Amino acid sequence: MKPLDIINEVEAAKAFSRQSPVFDEYDAGNTIIRYKRERVREHVLRHMPVRGAILELNSGTGEDAAFFARKGYRVHATDIAMGMQQQLREKMQRLGLTERVSTELCSYNSLDLLRERGPYDLVFSNFAGLNCTSSLDKVLGSLSPLVKPGGQVTMVILPRVCLWELLLVFRGKFRTALRRLGSPVRGARSHVEGVYFRCWYYSPSYVRRHMPKDFELLGLEGLCTIVPPSYIEQFAEKRPGLYGWLRGLEDRWKASWPWREIGDYYIISFRKKG
Repeated sequence: MKPLDIINEVEAAKAFSRQSPVFDEYDAGNTIIRYKRERVREHVLRHMPVRGAILELNSGTGEDAAFFARKGYRVHATDIAMGMQQQLREKMQRLGLTERVSTELCSYNSLDLLRERGPYDLVFSNFAGLNCTSSLDKVLGSLSPLVKPGGQVTMVILPRVCLWELLLVFRGKFRTALRRLGSPVRGARSHVEGVYFRCWYYSPSYVRRHMPKDFELLGLEGLCTIVPPSYIEQFAEKRPGLYGWLRGLEDRWKASWPWREIGDYYIISFRKKG
């Protein structure tokens, strides 16, 4: 692992551990966050077998792990933030899902060290966890041994171009509007709970180029391309009619160019050949 990634992981783990006790509160009551989760889960289940085993990277407090466990899947939920892992374990105990969800403190930059190496029906990373490494190419290159033949990899990643952020130029928010277009080597400075770390932005073409050759593209769609990003607080709650109209447009055009590549995120899935 690069020294930059080691330092960044330490800071990111500290930031998200601090955030872990209140992380779920940020989701509560946010219609667009619920929309995002529904979209991602529908995309995953479109191609998944009815039952199977999932390796989740950057699992956070376990919202997705709990969802898939309730659907009958077995989930091995990993994260680098000790606080997130603690919240996840407590949540699984409350929900009675400990037999279906196992946990491990592990970096996606060190997947060769996983104590449970599968192989899995799905390797899954939601909501930009993979944007916290400058070595996404190395992470992608390490996935093949973890995935069964016919298995799936689904990732939700921040692209280098976000239409909604570019429009912030007209409100004078130049730093936010242009942050994704900075140095692809140094990344962009981010902070959570007063702790600073760096993020890197990756286009779908970058991901396709660096996936192992034994994977084929299953699907690519934009997320919060026409629907505003969830950090525009209370948009859907204050403007339900407009939100519903924008959601209809996004659902119609999510997999079309250029909309699939210029959202706040994109969802990309691959299937392992064989």
